[in-house]
Amino acid sequence: MQLKETFESVKRASKQLALLSDAQRNEILNAVADAIIKNQTRILEANARDLAKMDKSSPLYDRLQLTESRLEGIAADMRNVATLPSPLGHITNQKTLPNGLRLCRVSVPFGVIGMIYEARPNVTFDVFSLCFKSGNACVLKGGKDADCSNREEVALIHDILEQYGVPKDVVALLPATHEATGEMLNAVGYVDICIPRGGRKLIDFVRDTARIPVIETGAGVVNTYFDKDGDLEMGKAIINNAKTRRVSVCNALDCLLVHLDRLADLDKLVEPLAEKNVIIYADERAYAALDGHYPYLEHATADSFGTEFMDYKLAIKTVASLEEALAHIDDNGSGHSESIITMNETTARQFQMHIDAACVYWNAPTSFTDGAQFGLGAEIGISTQKLGPRGPMALEEICTYKWLIEGEGQTRP
Repeated sequence: MQLKETFESVKRASKQLALLSDAQRNEILNAVADAIIKNQTRILEANARDLAKMDKSSPLYDRLQLTESRLEGIAADMRNVATLPSPLGHITNQKTLPNGLRLCRVSVPFGVIGMIYEARPNVTFDVFSLCFKSGNACVLKGGKDADCSNREEVALIHDILEQYGVPKDVVALLPATHEATGEMLNAVGYVDICIPRGGRKLIDFVRDTARIPVIETGAGVVNTYFDKDGDLEMGKAIINNAKTRRVSVCNALDCLLVHLDRLADLDKLVEPLAEKNVIIYADERAYAALDGHYPYLEHATADSFGTEFMDYKLAIKTVASLEEALAHIDDNGSGHSESIITMNETTARQFQMHIDAACVYWNAPTSFTDGAQFGLGAEIGISTQKLGPRGPMALEEICTYKWLIEGEGQTRP
């Protein structure tokens, strides 16, 4: 491995994190947050170099773009992480066996967390804050689209770490190459766990290639079902927020399922979307209901459903029952976030019990699927797998545990 020395250095540095108290970690996180605000111009200039190489019409442009307000939000999230209780040292189980052995299960860091992500420079700061707070070192592998931004951010983090006498190798940024991705995925004995954050193609590649453990953060093919008992004004607000708040994020709405009995209200339901020029791909019944009432209307194809658009685009499918809506989501959802809009509690509970997703909403938009919104601080990703953490992953989700056993000379018969 050409990057073996890098991985070795990070592994060594991870041991040093155990020597820091939670108060020291918090002080350093606040110092980095202050540095983000103080060095906004430096970060934004690097980000501008990345943006200059990307087509503004690309769905990834919004993910790539940093602004003063976004940097202020990133810094605020980092300060928030510093205020959270430490996830380390929690006793999650303890007992004394009949032979007198005392057992204690306590939370500890994974050690070294590898993160692979695409055009998302905010992830660099988010991952650092969560890993550092939880006592984990991190190896970052960003995409080439955000390489200038990522390198400026890691340089800033390194400056603060060195000021506090902490080895800068607790954070390492790999080259933005496919070869570096392959080396990380084969860094057995150095990287304890890998978390990919990006589209389906990236996640599939990591899962199929890695020789180290992987936590999948899934692509978000997100559906919302407007039931026959849904409130029209509530539905308008929820659908608009879920679709247009930020179209490039994984919790953005991709497909609206509408009950057949509510087709007469469909034009009013999607009316706010026209202000953002959202293109609607409607099935035949929905198309007929919207024809002449919605300006950006196209016929849906088979590919319209089960697609993560990451753009101002929305598919609409008409269903005749809750069961039909559930079957569609089963076949086309990605296990990320799903929502139902209804005033019927029985219907809502059936939906929530049936849907197999990390986050299932009733009368609320899927845009809330976010670590900060859940009160977890920043997030390292949204896990869609069932083994291990599921949903927004924050401090507790990037820790593991070990058993501590104390005896007085007992031997096993």
